[in-house]
Amino acid sequence: MTKNNEEPRIGVYVCHCGTNIAGVVDVENVATWAKEKLGTQGVVVSRDYKFMCSSLGQELIEKDIKEHNLNRIVVAACSPHLHEKTFRTATSNGGLNPFMCEMVSIREQVSWVHTDKVIATEKAKSMISGGVARIVHHEPLQPMSVPIHPATLVVGGGISGIQAALEIADAGYPVHLVEREPSIGGHMAQFDKTFPTLDCSACILTPKMVEAGNHPNINLYTWSEVEKVDGYVGNFVATIRKKARKIVEADCTGCGICQEKCPKKVIDDVFEAGLGYRKAVYTPFPQAVPNYPVIDVENCTYFEKGTCKVCEKFCPTNAIDFEQEDELISIEIGNIILATGYDLFDARKVSNYGYGRLANVFTSLEFERLTNASGPTGGEIVLRDGKTVPKSVGVIHCVGSRDKNYNEYCSSICCMQSLKFAHLVHERSGAEVYNFYIDIRTPGKGYDEFYLRLVEEGTNFIRGKVAEVSDTARNSEEEGKLIVQVEDTLVGKQRRIPVDMIVLSAALEPRADAKEVGKLFGISCSANGWLIERHPKLDPVATMTEGIYIAGCAQGPKDIPSSVAQGAAAAARVIGKIQKKEIELEPIRASVIEEKCSGCRICNNLCPFNAILFHEDRMVSEINPALCQGCGTCVAACPAGAIIGTGFSNEQVLSQIEGLLMLNIEAAATD
Repeated sequence: MTKNNEEPRIGVYVCHCGTNIAGVVDVENVATWAKEKLGTQGVVVSRDYKFMCSSLGQELIEKDIKEHNLNRIVVAACSPHLHEKTFRTATSNGGLNPFMCEMVSIREQVSWVHTDKVIATEKAKSMISGGVARIVHHEPLQPMSVPIHPATLVVGGGISGIQAALEIADAGYPVHLVEREPSIGGHMAQFDKTFPTLDCSACILTPKMVEAGNHPNINLYTWSEVEKVDGYVGNFVATIRKKARKIVEADCTGCGICQEKCPKKVIDDVFEAGLGYRKAVYTPFPQAVPNYPVIDVENCTYFEKGTCKVCEKFCPTNAIDFEQEDELISIEIGNIILATGYDLFDARKVSNYGYGRLANVFTSLEFERLTNASGPTGGEIVLRDGKTVPKSVGVIHCVGSRDKNYNEYCSSICCMQSLKFAHLVHERSGAEVYNFYIDIRTPGKGYDEFYLRLVEEGTNFIRGKVAEVSDTARNSEEEGKLIVQVEDTLVGKQRRIPVDMIVLSAALEPRADAKEVGKLFGISCSANGWLIERHPKLDPVATMTEGIYIAGCAQGPKDIPSSVAQGAAAAARVIGKIQKKEIELEPIRASVIEEKCSGCRICNNLCPFNAILFHEDRMVSEINPALCQGCGTCVAACPAGAIIGTGFSNEQVLSQIEGLLMLNIEAAATD
């Protein structure tokens, strides 16, 4: 009997999933066995069907609930992560509480991991036995509703974050856009051309930057970082540290006189990738939004020696404020979109390519700045001496990508980026270009046509992973050159190719602080360091924490069109939430039995979602059900057994274990 004294009447439904399951598991045998052997456990109906998730499969469940007066449903199919909502809906449509449905994964946990049909079939039986034993102890649950605050926090002012912010703002809702650099724009602002159409990057990006900067529904926080996030979906509170620019923005007109008069020059390691200089008071680039300068306190003469103040003397509006301090701003938001972007792989790690040791080896970002009309050379492709135009250029693909020593994944953009570089070299200098590649990957719209265009332009494509770049000449032709040692796999021989310039197409890597960002917002990172989505195919913008979304290269390497699309997708999800005005949360949550709580606080430090509060006055912990994601970490960790997990009670878990071991069937046979 169940807790509410209701005699269990269970329906078991075993899915063929085409041949995904039926190819390894004898599905008909399993369904027959469930009816015969688990009848004493309450199984009234047991069926197999080719595709349970289809409309006909769901209708079968709904019909059986009504005709056989079923009060519990067990579906043996694929992962609950994929279709639990589908079968809960079918259960609800049949007139039952949706939480009276239990899914058993016999695809991911049986057919996909076994090749022996007999063993797989027996394992499927034991898993269904566990599901039946567990569902006897299920109770009807009701989802909880929470209101949704209409404002959204977008973290990251690159193209993906800008797109997300504009989509939400254009829908009429407030957005707080936070960017750690002095201007929005991200990496795209550094580029000259974008593949495959060769649009001017600034021409297509700047209008969006200006629109975001002037939009009445967007509050722009540049030179700022999120320090703390509290709350839960619909009701987050974020603390933003707005770093001191030492400029009073309300008084600044962006005239640029302070930059012009500043006597201190420093190497620009960020925007100009170390190839150019900026002043100690600066805006990153001419089209910066907002166009207010920032004083670099680490390099400013006044902050170093207490003298100078030239910028203050010449500022016509008295906007310089050397005493300005960081400001902490607290905002309320309902949803958060993380579009924090990527870092470029440090090419120095591949020491055999000579970056940092051989002068005329450049990274892809350095080359982007060389070719940019507003870059340090005015768009001229020259060597490190600033004047010599190369007559031959080698572009090496996959530097730090597809390499077990560094990053095993493909960085997605490197092939097309390298093709673009080859075109720009042809266009600007007429030099001979060699592209050293492992495989050419051009899967996007118009991408393969771009590759064929480069073939027609005369680019030399050499298939093979470069072994070494050196300046050691073996003959007069190699004197003063960089020599690329590579095996040309298409002709089957080793080659030494002398060139004047090398461009390393470096990998995209997660931001250095990606793990800290994930922890701050209560989400996880993959083994590679990218922020993890809820589902890689069906839900690539949501995360396992409700109300937190990811977009662009924060999720993984991608090009500009994909980043824009994902930013818009994340915005669409947020707008949908806001328009509903409230959201239903699953009632699978943990709770504390105060009488048993010893106040040890072990659970507080273990909760990955920061859902547990500690009351000092009563010396007990309390779980915020809106923040809790029902992971069960605290339940398992509590030494006093004071925490219970709804939907995962001791009775449910222990019964499922007995069912998996077939102890319930053995006990029934003995009786």
